[in-house]
Amino acid sequence: MSFDEHEKPVRAVVFDMDGLLLDSERLAVESLAVSGRELGYELSEQFCHSLIGMPADTCRAMAVTAFGPDFPLDEFFRRHESVIARLVDAGRLAVKPGVFDLLDELDHRGIPRAIATSSNRDRTRHHLRAVALGDRFDAIITRQDVQHGKPHPEPYLTATAALRADPEFTLACEDSPNGLRAAHAAGLRCLLIPDLIPPNPETTALAHRIYLSLHHAIDYIAAADSSKPVVPQRYSESQP
Repeated sequence: MSFDEHEKPVRAVVFDMDGLLLDSERLAVESLAVSGRELGYELSEQFCHSLIGMPADTCRAMAVTAFGPDFPLDEFFRRHESVIARLVDAGRLAVKPGVFDLLDELDHRGIPRAIATSSNRDRTRHHLRAVALGDRFDAIITRQDVQHGKPHPEPYLTATAALRADPEFTLACEDSPNGLRAAHAAGLRCLLIPDLIPPNPETTALAHRIYLSLHHAIDYIAAADSSKPVVPQRYSESQP
């Protein structure tokens, strides 16, 4: 992690969606396991976690590697989309701590913001509408809007271009290692707010800061914008 005494101001913010804005990764793990069992396959929790933050084409390849060429890919992922949509429609989807407060702060400061997600367009719109976040972003970049998904930098470069923002003055917020790698490769400072995957030596080295919730991003942006020193805060010491 970089602990500069003074930070460059934040002129734009790009967010991941699943596990960062939305507490959706647990629903995804549940949906993957249910969909597998319906087709006669047992997907371990470890395998389901390994799919977190991966684009759909990578998930498909991982499933074939794990379960063989006869694994019913199309039916499995069709069921997965159906199950997770039902869970969301049943009111199971929650917004992560600090999201609304941070978006309100960005409104107050006039800072544009975008989403760069590995989810497809339909799921992204459905999830955001379900939690009243559909109109809170200036641009939404989904897996269908780029040629290369995370950890490739294209999603973040596409998002900053949509905002007409300079990556040097753009802040990324991520929860997964792949997303962090993508943001770092695109030249953005990245706040890592871990969800299901805890920090490891690689992500600790790549992350600009590691926080427990997005509440801390508000203080970071305020301090950076005022040119005041930003006090380093370790993940284990953070409070929601």
